[in-house]
Amino acid sequence: MIQDSPIGFYPFFRYNRSYYQAVIEKVKFNVRMTILALGLNHKTAQLALREQLSFTKEHVAQKLPDLANFAHLQEVAMISTCNRTEFYGHEGSVQLVMQWLSKVRNIAQDVLWRTSYVLKEQEAVTHLMRVASGLDSMVLGEPQILGQLKQAYNTAQNAGTLGRVLERLFQASFAVAKQVRTQTAIGTSPVSVAYAAVKLATHIFATLSDKTVLLVGAGETVTLVARHLHEQGVRQFIFANRTKARAQALAHTFKGSVIDLDALAVHLPLADVVLVATGSEIPLINQASIKQAIKQRKYRPMYLLDLGVPRDIDPSVGALEDVYLYTIDDLQGMIDANYASRQAAVDAAELIIAQHSMRYMNWLRMSESVHLIRAYREQAFMQSDQLLQQAKQAIAQGKPVEQVLELFAHQLTAKLLHQPSVQLRQASEMGDADTLEIAQQLLGIKTQ
Repeated sequence: MIQDSPIGFYPFFRYNRSYYQAVIEKVKFNVRMTILALGLNHKTAQLALREQLSFTKEHVAQKLPDLANFAHLQEVAMISTCNRTEFYGHEGSVQLVMQWLSKVRNIAQDVLWRTSYVLKEQEAVTHLMRVASGLDSMVLGEPQILGQLKQAYNTAQNAGTLGRVLERLFQASFAVAKQVRTQTAIGTSPVSVAYAAVKLATHIFATLSDKTVLLVGAGETVTLVARHLHEQGVRQFIFANRTKARAQALAHTFKGSVIDLDALAVHLPLADVVLVATGSEIPLINQASIKQAIKQRKYRPMYLLDLGVPRDIDPSVGALEDVYLYTIDDLQGMIDANYASRQAAVDAAELIIAQHSMRYMNWLRMSESVHLIRAYREQAFMQSDQLLQQAKQAIAQGKPVEQVLELFAHQLTAKLLHQPSVQLRQASEMGDADTLEIAQQLLGIKTQ
């Protein structure tokens, strides 16, 4: 079985990379567990690998039943964002999940083991609650991840891979996230990816008020970037999105213009700042188009920010002169600086999460005991009913009632005691004092 963290589950969530690797070495076999969390994120894997392991919402819905069947998972949910790809499961094989992921994404298993984390039981529960609360995000306290988790929950529910255990876990995580956000300062003025992106732009250009900005995509991050840029004095916006209505809505808000995605190359020379954040599976901007744009701009610099996973801008663009290309990973340093200043809020949030994770585990243990008791009672009643039917038949055949009742009592007692007696005898023969002591307490037996 997987060993518990040598430093305890609470400090574990400071995410020590060497500890991740130590845990990975301990689980490289076909292990089964009740609750598991398996995945990689921006702290354990580079952007290139996260790109390879990203799944669209449609892919997740299609793949979940196949994964559940392949890895013998009773329940499973998957979240895939620009910063993480994670699986949450009930029962099942970690090794088979890795085999499935390796097969589906054509990535060597040793690469997956080296960059992934595998958490069990309360560590897995705590991890999901931290993710939901924004404590495991690139941007501390960012709210977008909660919406992404709710989408993952709904997708698993619609795919039929969500059951009683994960249903309760996700609902508990959503409740924790709400409490953390309302009772701590974790979400107060967060340094978001959008804010960091705009801050970086101010380091490249002396002023942004005279700059033209091309924003590709229409999600929450693009909206936040547009808002921050507008606050910095930008008044010339160009919006492009696959769904044109959403781009038009942003253009109306920020008094910008709208172009088709097919027209990107034509409008690139106009843009001083280009930010791309879409769900495209292939780059939307290549080196040739940027090279041509720079030439038409007479080599005035361009600031390009690619927030897509997979990347929306061909990485080779970064080799061009007068081009400043940054990815989402490049913003990490700016974001990390904000963490220390909010440590008190983090500690308060961690305490809330620890309390709720223990509460969930108590529910799970109680739930499992209820099922065990119910199964044991059903077995006992079934044995009783079988013997009762035999007794009734014997009485109907004219056998003495007293004799039948004595036989019924003897047979029922023997059936109920048979399996416990076998197990106790085996424990005694093996010198298993712990099992004998537990059995004595469980059965309420007093010995001389």
